[in-house]
Formats: sequence, structure tokens, C-alpha cells
Amino acid sequence: MNFKTSFFRGLSKLNKLLLPNYSKKGLSLEKATKFQLAIIGWKYWVTKNAAINPNQEVSEN
Repeated sequence: MNFKTSFFRGLSKLNKLLLPNYSKKGLSLEKATKFQLAIIGWKYWVTKNAAINPNQEVSEN
């Protein structure tokens, strides 16, 4: 796992602790405010970058 993946995994854990979980609250995307949509987009971007690319070499230390 490289530095970028490790960084985004740590950021993902921090997001889970600090940011609200709108799926558990049953928030509809049609009724979400722009701020809530920004949080959803941020969490998606961090999650996407935290996932290991299948073409990326995984180095075990």
C-alpha cells in the first residue's frame, strides 16, 4: 500500500468520526441542501481514493 492510499484511508476514518452519516438518517438527495451534497461528494471522493486500484502493485512491508 502506498502513501496516497494510506493517507486517504486515514482521512476516511476521520470522516467517519466527524461527518454525519446521511444514509442512516434517510436523507433524500432531492431534499438535501447544497452543503449536505458537498459533504456527500467529499466522502465519495475520499472513499474512491482510499480504495486500492486493482492495477496497482501492493507492497508488503
